[in-house]
Amino acid sequence: MGKVSKRDRLKILRTEMPIRPAEKRKEDFEEVPIGYTLEEAIVEATRCLDCKNPHCIAGCPVSIDIPGFLGKIEEQDMQGAIDILMDTNQLPSICGRVCPQDQQCELVCIVGNKNKPVAIGNLERFVADYAREHNLLPKITFEKELDQKVAIIGSGPAGLTAAAQLRKEGYQVTIYEALHKAGGVLFYGIPRFRLPADVIDSEIKAVTDSGVKIELNTLIGRTYTIEQLFNEMGFDAVMIGTGAGLPKMLGIEGENYKGNFSANEFLTRVNLMRADKFPEYITPVVMGKKVVIIGAGNTAMDAARTALRFNPESVTVVYRRSRDEAPARTEEIEHAEQEGVQFMFLHNPVKFLGDENYNLVGMEVSKMELGEPDESGRRRPHAIEGSNFVLETDMVVQSLGFGVNPLISSTTTGIDLTHWGSIVVDENGMTSRDGIFAAGDIITGGSTVIMAMGQAKKAAAGIIKYLKAKKAVQK
Repeated sequence: MGKVSKRDRLKILRTEMPIRPAEKRKEDFEEVPIGYTLEEAIVEATRCLDCKNPHCIAGCPVSIDIPGFLGKIEEQDMQGAIDILMDTNQLPSICGRVCPQDQQCELVCIVGNKNKPVAIGNLERFVADYAREHNLLPKITFEKELDQKVAIIGSGPAGLTAAAQLRKEGYQVTIYEALHKAGGVLFYGIPRFRLPADVIDSEIKAVTDSGVKIELNTLIGRTYTIEQLFNEMGFDAVMIGTGAGLPKMLGIEGENYKGNFSANEFLTRVNLMRADKFPEYITPVVMGKKVVIIGAGNTAMDAARTALRFNPESVTVVYRRSRDEAPARTEEIEHAEQEGVQFMFLHNPVKFLGDENYNLVGMEVSKMELGEPDESGRRRPHAIEGSNFVLETDMVVQSLGFGVNPLISSTTTGIDLTHWGSIVVDENGMTSRDGIFAAGDIITGGSTVIMAMGQAKKAAAGIIKYLKAKKAVQK
């Protein structure tokens, strides 16, 4: 395109990524966005102003050199672009698809002051996919193999990120995964129409190709304890990255009626156990005729859009606040609406109703209004007196966030916890136990993939510092 002035860059309209038509995509689990062409990516990257003080880097939890990789796209240097990306982000194809860029890097993009922000997430996805398809992905390398060993518990985004960082330094790394498939929340929590399995497998393979071992079907706290990892198996440090997979429920009357599920159970059955392929895979999923999803985060949108693909009569999202307060990405809400998901904002469940056989038949809800902001900064909802009515439903999926599974903390002494049950860490990511670190949702509760990765990089740096000090003492 030649040299483009900043004035002209600001005039270029954002290139939105093409998506499959709603009437077709809601019938299957194929990926919804189609992806940029090379030409589209170059035009979109040209919108970057290459700011002297790039706020986008500070807005990225793993501090990607965003102007750097966008500049390489503009130059049509895809090798340079993927090298810059993967210098700080081991999972770019995944992050380009599922991270909330509209609330992070794109939110603070200077171009957004005059125009729509640069489509950083779409371009990250494009570069990573292009590199994978053209065999340009850089390999994890290190100068020499070290004799110190690190155990990582959990193979989700935190575990994979920490493993890659530690392997770059030459440490021997083994990841322990409780399930039969590596990837953690990437596999069990995110539908394939948002994150295809081959994308996850490819980015995991890049980590294992470097020599990182993954032991599946190994539940730390049951198969082995952390004490055994240290004392019997000879690990020098341990990082806990088990996420936050304990579903939160409303705890209201009638919750035990048949037909009431957590989003965790529902999505795991479909995403990981392949209930969408029944009877090819022998894991069925119960599907009601009138499905209600409670909550309006990204997981709720995933549950709603997944349920829709089983062709019920209706899928309705019930959320106690307004659309403006919904924590889901704007794109995910729009995609759900396009596909036919209905929304009942400013409504809240009061109790569940069942028949004589304990089957769910309805849900009493009250209408809500918003008052003053609460501790989250969002306006607190209040029930409108006398507004209750019954919503007919035979299946409810509750998507209200996640707590921390207590298995690790209950089988390991000396680890300090918050009153929420999450693990307390210091500035280096270390817990109150020497040599035990933690990162991701296990320390924050349910958060995002990229936030978990940022914390994992911090913990990995802490582990490296700890192991070097330990080695120096041994000498």
